[in-house]
Amino acid sequence: MAIKAWYICFIMIRKPEIDIVNDVLEECIVAYPVSPFVISLYQQYIKRGSLSKKQLEGLHSKASKIQDISPAKLATLEALIKKMPTRFKSEAPAPTPLYEKDETSGHMIEAILAKYPQHKRVLFFKAKYDNNEILTSQDVAELKKFEQLLKK
Repeated sequence: MAIKAWYICFIMIRKPEIDIVNDVLEECIVAYPVSPFVISLYQQYIKRGSLSKKQLEGLHSKASKIQDISPAKLATLEALIKKMPTRFKSEAPAPTPLYEKDETSGHMIEAILAKYPQHKRVLFFKAKYDNNEILTSQDVAELKKFEQLLKK
C-alpha cells in the first residue's frame, strides 16, 4: 500500500514533458496567423500527435524566418528531424519483356520449313512463334519429333 501511494505522488509531482514541436507550431501561428500551411500542420499535430520528417523540415524552414523564436528551440527541432529516418524510394526496375523467344525452337522451325515449306503443323508453330506466344512443352516435343524424322 505504501508503494502504491508513493507512486501516485511521484506521478502527480512529475512535470509534463516539454513539447518543442507544439511550442514552435504555436509561435509560428502567432507569427503567421493566416498561413494555411502552419494551420494545417498544427491541426494535424493535434489530431495525430506527430508530424512526418518532411513536415517538420517545412516547419523548421518557416520557423527559422521568425526573429523572436529561441535558437534553442530551432536546434532541438533540427535534432528531432535528424533523428528521424530518411525514407528513399528505390528506382523502378528496367522493363523486361514478358516473353523471350526460345531460339532453339526457332531454329527447329526454320530447319523443318526449309525442307518442307508447306508443313501445316510447323507453319502453325511458326505463326505462334512469330506472334510471341508461348510454345508449350507438347509443342516443343512435337517439333523435336519432326526434326528427328527430318534427320532420318
